[in-house]
Amino acid sequence: MLRSGPYPALPADAVVLLTGATRGLGLVLARALRRDTAFRLVLTARASSLPRFATEGFSDDDRTLLLPLDATRPGEGRAAVAAAEARWGRVDALVNNAGLALRAVVEHLDDARFDEVMAVNFRAPAELIQAALPGMRARRLGRILTISSVGGMMAMPTMAAYSASKFAIEGLCESLWYEIRPWGVAVSLVEPGFINSDSFTRTRRTPASQASETDPAEPYHVHYAAMGALIAHLMRRTWATPEGVAATVLRTLRARSPHLRVRATPDALLFDYLRRWLPRRLYHHVLFHALPEVRRWGPASREPRD
Repeated sequence: MLRSGPYPALPADAVVLLTGATRGLGLVLARALRRDTAFRLVLTARASSLPRFATEGFSDDDRTLLLPLDATRPGEGRAAVAAAEARWGRVDALVNNAGLALRAVVEHLDDARFDEVMAVNFRAPAELIQAALPGMRARRLGRILTISSVGGMMAMPTMAAYSASKFAIEGLCESLWYEIRPWGVAVSLVEPGFINSDSFTRTRRTPASQASETDPAEPYHVHYAAMGALIAHLMRRTWATPEGVAATVLRTLRARSPHLRVRATPDALLFDYLRRWLPRRLYHHVLFHALPEVRRWGPASREPRD
């Protein structure tokens, strides 16, 4: 686990840019930053979601700048960083939170939806990082924190594109950790597992995955039905909350020697230990046989091969 420091501490009035701030973890984190710190906040969301800020009690003022940012449109991330720098002269911390989940086996992916997932979960955070880095390097101070997922350390069946996007952003941030460390800029990936929320109800499908999920005659129907039920059950029953993950993000922002990877929920710690300590073949064997109703997947269950 990569760790270094100490890094320069953020100033009390640090400018923090947070994406995806109108719902879910992003909204909880925006509230916590507003309540528990003196930071100045740049909160972004799609233009169609901006009215939610007023509903949640946020408005443009001396501590808050509200901006539209559509992660699927190249250039909007750079524009958001430029607007923050025009208002307050700098961005001290970037929190890449906006994300998109897609439920589809590899065979059911289509180009449009795959590209959308990669745009939101990978290319948009990369663009924001590129835009914020020059100022951070010049000041020799900064924090770049990206909300990843257990799906960035281990792949989940029926969530191939989501896992691919999270693996990609983890690789980029790990490279960045080495590259930017000499300038005193800390890079962290916060990896939550299942969080008690209804976010699973917003998971998107491709036309093929939607058809297979609803038609028992389809070859992958059991995959979707079993995994969907498991995910819904775990997200309703887990003790991990958005508030707990938000507290982890705040601690990471304030830490003088933050980890590169921060496990944010108990199940993330469990899966990390399994991945690190079990032999690879045994690891995949255990996870395969733990899949729900796996004996009904396809013509017959088989041992995975490395």
